Amino acid sequence: MDRNKEIGIVAYGETKIDFKTGRSAYDLASEVFEQILNKTGLEPKDIDGLAVSETMSETNNPFYSVYMAEMLGITPRWNQVTGLGGASTIANIARAHSAIRDGYCETVFVVAADAQSSMKGGGAEQGAQRYEFQYPIGLRGPVGVFGLLTQRYRHLYNLKDEALAKLAVTQRNHALLNENAYEKLRKPITEQDYLNSKVISDPLRMLDSVMVCDGANGTLVTTKKNAKRLGLDKIVFPVAYSEISNYKGSDFSAEITDTGFEVVGPEVLSKAGMTVKEVRMLQAYDDFFIALMLVMEGVGFCARGCASDFILANDFSYNGTLPLNTGGGQISSGQAGLAGGGTNFVEAVRQMFEEGGARQIANPSNALVTGIGMIPYGRNWGVSNALILEA
Repeated sequence: MDRNKEIGIVAYGETKIDFKTGRSAYDLASEVFEQILNKTGLEPKDIDGLAVSETMSETNNPFYSVYMAEMLGITPRWNQVTGLGGASTIANIARAHSAIRDGYCETVFVVAADAQSSMKGGGAEQGAQRYEFQYPIGLRGPVGVFGLLTQRYRHLYNLKDEALAKLAVTQRNHALLNENAYEKLRKPITEQDYLNSKVISDPLRMLDSVMVCDGANGTLVTTKKNAKRLGLDKIVFPVAYSEISNYKGSDFSAEITDTGFEVVGPEVLSKAGMTVKEVRMLQAYDDFFIALMLVMEGVGFCARGCASDFILANDFSYNGTLPLNTGGGQISSGQAGLAGGGTNFVEAVRQMFEEGGARQIANPSNALVTGIGMIPYGRNWGVSNALILEA
């Protein structure tokens, strides 16, 4: 990926996020695909590349991306499935960019779809060490792991509950303006509501956490030359990308609040020729608010352990100094399973197309989007990545 701006994103689509819809990932993805075809005037035969994010609801299907091509009615010359959890969408943007640059295809549909809340049997098992070491003691999901991570951060630093409350209210206010957010979550809350919410994994509260739902989102990536030929006048460019997996994975005594964003954050800014002060909006993966704080510190918005003060000192509303997750993020719009990794990315594209409606930010010249994937026990998350978009 470079800054020549020859390859960009020309369209996006998104379903409404909902709970127990009874739909499949294919059905949800098809709705997004139809939106994009209608916006661009393209037909399925015009799409020669497909990049899909791995999904909870189709976890046991080793042919997921091939079935997806069949369901969409396309014949891709390049087909990618990426299993980096919530980091998969922006990882696929980078991979699609490379595939187009290297001549494998010209027009790629990048899609994330999941129907996790509609799964039969209570959900997908994620394998690895969980069966032996986590499930027998009742630790079955990320809530317990993030509770441990938050507790450790609180022990090391001055974690201020009022900062978490501010994030909760800011993102909820954005969700109120987002028609695609899960309807149950489109209700105002106050900072006191956050502070009074039930503790579910000490010190995590209910309002720190995402609600698993169903949904899908996607974008179309092609060359600037092809966009011009098709008469598509809106385009944003991915200009820098950085990714790391298993950060400090071989160090079994590593500090669990150390994240891969200490590497990818400064690197992606350097590749884009930017500083944190030049970031116009932050669309950051948010399954729990502690993740946002660690991303802010790792990228360099503030020093280690200072996220609480940084949050309290700045305005993260859509018309503030650093707009944050202007669609409500996953915490206030719902987590569409593993498609949740695309929720904030699509919001970044929407904002840069100046189609944000009542929550439109001024001068949307660039966006920093982050992803997180795989949450192990007693460690930090397994994947960290970051992407910068420019107009």
